[in-house]
Amino acid sequence: MMIGRKKTSRKFRIMMLFGLWAVLGMAVQPAGANPLEGYTIHVSAPHMMDGEVIGPFHHYCKPINPDIIQCILFESTEPDARMTEVEYMVSKKLVRKVIPGWSHQQNWHDHAEEIATGRVAIHSPSSPKAQEELAEYVAMTDGIIFHLWPHGAPIPDGSVTIAQSVGHWEALHGKVQSSTSSHSAPAASAPETGPTVDINEILKRNGIKEMSGGN
Repeated sequence: MMIGRKKTSRKFRIMMLFGLWAVLGMAVQPAGANPLEGYTIHVSAPHMMDGEVIGPFHHYCKPINPDIIQCILFESTEPDARMTEVEYMVSKKLVRKVIPGWSHQQNWHDHAEEIATGRVAIHSPSSPKAQEELAEYVAMTDGIIFHLWPHGAPIPDGSVTIAQSVGHWEALHGKVQSSTSSHSAPAASAPETGPTVDINEILKRNGIKEMSGGN
């Protein structure tokens, strides 16, 4: 009986600690400037993994210099959503100068091509003008997606795979069947409600005047 009480007591202490941690996490914000600030761009899109369309994944992004936008990707918009991927959006001029052709075709995707498929939904900024400017901005980049949490796995297991945009996969292999595209993102013409974000202000805040030009 003593062993049972010890186990119960330990479990109770762990639960109390977790509860305190959660409360502090909601109440305490990092002081001063920190790298978590500025992820105000929010878009969603499905990805191709092992020949299957999954998602949509919610991308929270910010530019960090004239050539690179970095994004943290979640499975949903819930507060406890799993962070499953990261994506780097890099100016085409830089990518195609640095990355060999075979690697570019296998691992990267053209965002102009993906936006044209209609699978990318822009949630923030919410004004049509700002969305158009953001789409034009992102269309000048190629993307690479690192999938860190295997689809369906209970925890990350150390494996890292390259997810692919559906548009790029289709360009190489043909259109996906309608049964596999059921998880695709809503059209960009139906954004979630939210504060209007001026893409020019986002760039200005990050010290960026313009994206390095296209192909």
